[in-house]
Amino acid sequence: MMRALLLSLTIALTFVPLAEAQAPPPLSLMPMPEHVQLGTGQLVIDRSFSVATTGPHDPRLQRAVETFLDDLRRQTGMLPRDMGQTHASTATLVVHSEQPGKKVQEPGEDESYSLEVSATGAKLSAPTTPGAMRGLQTFLQLVQTGPTGFAVPAVTIQDKPRFPWRGLMIDVSRHFMPLDVLKRNLDGMAAVKLNVFHWHLSDDQGFRVESKKFPKLHRMGSDGQFYTQGQVRELIAYARDRGIRVVPEFDMPGHSTAWFVGYPELASAPGPYQIERKWGEFDPTMDPTQERTYKFLEKFIGEMAQLFPDQYFHIGGDEVNGKQWDKNPKIQAFMRSHGLKKKQDLQAYFTQRVQELVSKHGKTMVGWEPSLRPELAKSTVIQAWHGQAQLAEAAKQGCRGLLSYGYYVDLMWPASQHYEVDPMADAAARLTPEEKQRILGGEACMWTEYVSPESIDSRIWPRTAAIAERLWSPQEVQDVNSMYQRLEEISRRLEWLGLTHNSSYVPMLRRIAGTDDISPLRVLADVVEPVKDYTREELAPVPATSADPVNRLVDAVRPESQTARQFAEMVSAVVAGSADAATKEHIRMLLRQWRDNHAKLQPLAANSFLLKEVMPLSQDLSALAAAGLRAMDYLDRSERAPEAWKTTQLDLVELATKPKAQLLLRVAPSVQKLIEASGTGTPALPGK
Repeated sequence: MMRALLLSLTIALTFVPLAEAQAPPPLSLMPMPEHVQLGTGQLVIDRSFSVATTGPHDPRLQRAVETFLDDLRRQTGMLPRDMGQTHASTATLVVHSEQPGKKVQEPGEDESYSLEVSATGAKLSAPTTPGAMRGLQTFLQLVQTGPTGFAVPAVTIQDKPRFPWRGLMIDVSRHFMPLDVLKRNLDGMAAVKLNVFHWHLSDDQGFRVESKKFPKLHRMGSDGQFYTQGQVRELIAYARDRGIRVVPEFDMPGHSTAWFVGYPELASAPGPYQIERKWGEFDPTMDPTQERTYKFLEKFIGEMAQLFPDQYFHIGGDEVNGKQWDKNPKIQAFMRSHGLKKKQDLQAYFTQRVQELVSKHGKTMVGWEPSLRPELAKSTVIQAWHGQAQLAEAAKQGCRGLLSYGYYVDLMWPASQHYEVDPMADAAARLTPEEKQRILGGEACMWTEYVSPESIDSRIWPRTAAIAERLWSPQEVQDVNSMYQRLEEISRRLEWLGLTHNSSYVPMLRRIAGTDDISPLRVLADVVEPVKDYTREELAPVPATSADPVNRLVDAVRPESQTARQFAEMVSAVVAGSADAATKEHIRMLLRQWRDNHAKLQPLAANSFLLKEVMPLSQDLSALAAAGLRAMDYLDRSERAPEAWKTTQLDLVELATKPKAQLLLRVAPSVQKLIEASGTGTPALPGK
């Protein structure tokens, strides 16, 4: 793997594979295309810009072009009358699609495209409408603001995806997400060439789709928050116009409490049942031994199969603890009579029965990795969330698979950590060529225990763009520094689509502070992050519920602190002796700001109950900054810091790294590096 890969693109007369290029990339494209060749000059984007389509008539392509023009107008600030569709002979951009694409989009449908831009015009060619859609997004990313106006550099691109299944799963059961929230995230998905929206529609905390055959599912299991079938069709059409498939998930036999509120006879223990308000793994489970369970599911699956046109139907199948099964004598007797020794055997029996129902209604079943058993139908798609080993095992057993391990964006990992996870790594890398073909791709997952419609965008974007690149671009594309540079640009572009990952930040801070003067709060917020993985649950003084407000600082701050990451880069340069004077002064400026910030934040805290819990964190930041400034003094003088001082300060760092208010002070490790370096008498070198 070549880590310097994305720092290279060659300006040449012929195509150069990205993996062989050497020059820094001048283009902020994400995902990075397979082949890029820069030309000379640029295509001006002004009021005369127009688009034409050629090839077989496809209303979906026409709508895609109109959406493209709307996006371009927002991006440039030009008015609707300034740009439009015209004839190919006079168009600035000609879009040619050889065929419309399948009526119901499928994995493996050709999404390749070629784009040629010169100073006089541009041509986008694709075998299918979905390929043309991907090329239009690349064109939008090429638009730059220049000294004389908007323009696209002369370039030739040939591109295709590495994996056919590139998804985003959004859980709307734990916290309901209105249709407009989902639509803007579909726009974000299209912008980075994701093509599957995995809609997690039922769980213990809610059943979110109208069922006309079993109306008590949504009437009693949703708190009134559900999507009508008309809204479902609306979203599916919206997604299709962006080249995105919609795969529904209805979790069974576990994670199914919301089903039982209206239909307790499906459960393995008597009711009554209530919607769960807490998070976790719960006991209520469908009864796999009763034929009425399968009669119910056959009708339900049949109804949903008609509603959702996609070929794939997700049945969940994870985290079944089997406690209700263990306590039910009839279920235990059934297991003995059928030779089922363990709960996994009983779940496999249930899964096989459901798979037959899904197949009967013309669909292909998808399930989380616990569904994988040797006897499972080979048509099944397995979604792995423990690692590539489970993905590889599915492939060896003849099933196709998706990777979600490493792509759980709700765990608040930095983009770099997601970026380094590859579906074809580790155990998957050792598969045979035939087995590797069974790996369809992967999905980012947004579980919604701790998000609201206000905050969800900031938990998905922009980090999911890094996952999108991993699933689209060649495997060799993996330079982290380049990824971060381009991620900043794509983050700004996503704002033009209406995503609120950046715009919601300041209003949430104002609510916490109770005033418009949030400067000291923002100084603190910019250098902290939510705790990672499932630590938030572990640190909660009382178990969280779906009724809890999502209004604390841990809910407002970004999953990854850009300030802390950039500070770490500067500190690394200082410690290495390569920092110039400007870098050192920038570090000092930040440290002085952090040192003095606690005193400025105290008056705000006196008037806001939401700030009180973060004041110890603010105090830690002030103390750390003071220690960092002292360490910089020692380093600038090439003087060894006293051992006693160093020990005291490192003890302070250790305390400051511990979570407070479920937040992490992300500059602490960098200050620790300064303190440790100051104890060695490292020479200051160039920047002094």
